[in-house]
Amino acid sequence: MIAGVRGTRDILPGEVERWQRLEQVARDVCRRYGYREIRTPVLERENLFAKGTGETTDIVQKEMYTFTDKGGERVTMRPEATPSMVRAFVQHSLEQSLPAAKLYSLGPMFRYERPQKGRYRQFHQLDVEAFGVAAPALDAEVIEMASALVAMLDIRDTTLLVNSVGCAACRPAFSTALVQALGDRAAELCADCQRRAETNPLRIFDCKVPADQGIIDALPHSADYLCDECRTHFDAVTSGLDEYQRPYRVSHRLVRGLDYYTKTTFEILGEHLGAQNALLGGGRYDNLVRQLGGPDRPGIGFAAGLERLVLAMPDDDRETAEVDAFVVAIGEEATGPARLLARDLRQAGLSVLFDPAARSPRAQMRLANRTNAASVLLVGEDELARDVVTIKDMSTGDQQTIARGEVSAHLTQRDGRP
Repeated sequence: MIAGVRGTRDILPGEVERWQRLEQVARDVCRRYGYREIRTPVLERENLFAKGTGETTDIVQKEMYTFTDKGGERVTMRPEATPSMVRAFVQHSLEQSLPAAKLYSLGPMFRYERPQKGRYRQFHQLDVEAFGVAAPALDAEVIEMASALVAMLDIRDTTLLVNSVGCAACRPAFSTALVQALGDRAAELCADCQRRAETNPLRIFDCKVPADQGIIDALPHSADYLCDECRTHFDAVTSGLDEYQRPYRVSHRLVRGLDYYTKTTFEILGEHLGAQNALLGGGRYDNLVRQLGGPDRPGIGFAAGLERLVLAMPDDDRETAEVDAFVVAIGEEATGPARLLARDLRQAGLSVLFDPAARSPRAQMRLANRTNAASVLLVGEDELARDVVTIKDMSTGDQQTIARGEVSAHLTQRDGRP
């Protein structure tokens, strides 16, 4: 047997229904807030992420799947979606063709990380991005949208964290203060944090090493170094969340692990997911579009990890795949008519199974039980002579005879369909 690649997983029947429900809710939420779907390639040029995600980030330095293709070009399997979304926005001049530059995507991402529960090397994200509006009211709306998504999935016991990481005008002073506050204690941090202290001090707040936490907790807060513009912006964002009546907590450690963030950052945490408890996160990135060759347009968005959302979703009876009907042919003469009945019901929109092997009626009934069919439709010599079908309700055991032409309407009415 050839097993799957480490860090990847199969989503099997019985679980895939949860994913389908999640994707349906995600698309519905995006529609309600005016976002249009976009599908970008899995493969992108390497420098898109070096310039966009940031050369000093762990993603670019340690986690990307990058290789030289047969044409000699360096390409990367996307580790995140935002740079791809920005590239498409710029390349196709989407602000000219869309009434509102609000986009979303669903798809796989790839990072070479240590696999654990809720974290895989191939994982899936919902990515939501809005371009062209700098107003803090949009920040609050995007955060409210992310909260609404979690609520519509019936995920409870969550915490919304918000922060501001400042802008190009005030962040250098904060970075300097971090390095000064660390002083000689930088040598006590893990190797990654020692490197971060040299290349991008804000990344120190991403550290999860237990021994480093006491040092990190004592570091300065970004909120104490915000310029007047960033302070006013953040106050307006939190006021907007208050108006939406979305509870939140300001976390000075929330800087996010990507270089492009400016001003607002946020995360929603699940309380019952263990160490990998971030359900989604995002923030504002007002310089990224220009940095990737586009016009000077602000942006804000978030990415939601589908694996973690699936883990956090409660069980739901709707996720049990149920077949509407299983057609049982009794006798050789009934095989053809039973097969045509199955076809007609499928064309009417019902999910119907039929045994093409034409096994014994008893074997067909056992198969119907295994498929969790709501009804069994019996077609035998008597039914053929009277042009009827015997319908057995598998939940109650009740049987009744219905004219063949009325079977579809009967099953649809039973399920409460319009």
